[in-house]
Amino acid sequence: MTNSIWPNDEKTVTLLDAARQGDSDAVNRLLQRHRAAVRRLVQVRLDHKVRRRVDISDVVQEVMVEASGRLDAYLADSTIAFHLWLRQITWDRIIDTYRRHRGSAKRSVDREQPMAPANPDQSSVDLAAQLHDPEMTPAAAATQREIAGQVEQAIEQMNDQDREILIMRHYEHLSNQEISQTLNLSAPATSMRYLRAIRRLRQALQEDGGPDFDDSEMPM
Repeated sequence: MTNSIWPNDEKTVTLLDAARQGDSDAVNRLLQRHRAAVRRLVQVRLDHKVRRRVDISDVVQEVMVEASGRLDAYLADSTIAFHLWLRQITWDRIIDTYRRHRGSAKRSVDREQPMAPANPDQSSVDLAAQLHDPEMTPAAAATQREIAGQVEQAIEQMNDQDREILIMRHYEHLSNQEISQTLNLSAPATSMRYLRAIRRLRQALQEDGGPDFDDSEMPM
């Protein structure tokens, strides 16, 4: 699986320990170290129609300010990994931004979940390659991107549970364990939900007249 968008844990733990000792510089470095990941998450999850009206940098800055204000409470009672805590703050800010700018939309609150990027990005290409042909050569890049666009359109039409777990896995690059924590599911239940979503994605692509897709299970 592609590496997570979030920084590795070892240095984060060191910075968190220093922050608990009152090191303000460690706090600043901790948040700055995660800024790029927060930006990537906002880019992936913020509805493309809202992105036309909202500066992503402003949303990222709002997340950083809120995280800074809530960090002491987290340090005193850190029940989940720091990046999952920061991810939740980011997600809440994305939903708030979505509601503010599309409050009159017909979607229900449950459907207020941003899709994958409007234009195929590398995550979409990687997922398309895994579904279609992991050994696809660089010469077939145009075909990859065409299939990637089909993959994104299919994901956008899936039900909430399927779409959410596919985006978390293939666009946020969270591990099965991290998704389990975020969704409050057991690891086996998360794995099964993911595999079912992959099967339905393949089926949707095949029904849509796309190329043949590999029927083998995706690696967990």
